Amino acid sequence: MELSKGVFKTAKNIFQNNKGSIFRTIVYTIGHFIIAITVLMIIADISFFIALTDAIVEPLANAMWYFILDKWWASKSLKK
Repeated sequence: MELSKGVFKTAKNIFQNNKGSIFRTIVYTIGHFIIAITVLMIIADISFFIALTDAIVEPLANAMWYFILDKWWASKSLKK
């Protein structure tokens, strides 16, 4: 029981300290899903479900990268 309380408290702290980055990451990721599906279906002429699979996996990796980049960028901006 104590472990689960600690996990939830830690998750809440992470969310509270990173609201802006998390929100921007979610918006970016949703947009990337839509763009990736559309481009794959038009350019590569593949089915919606194959495009959907690629459009989910690849942006999730990009979302993690963006979150890391945003945190690094924000830390550099605060030092000026």
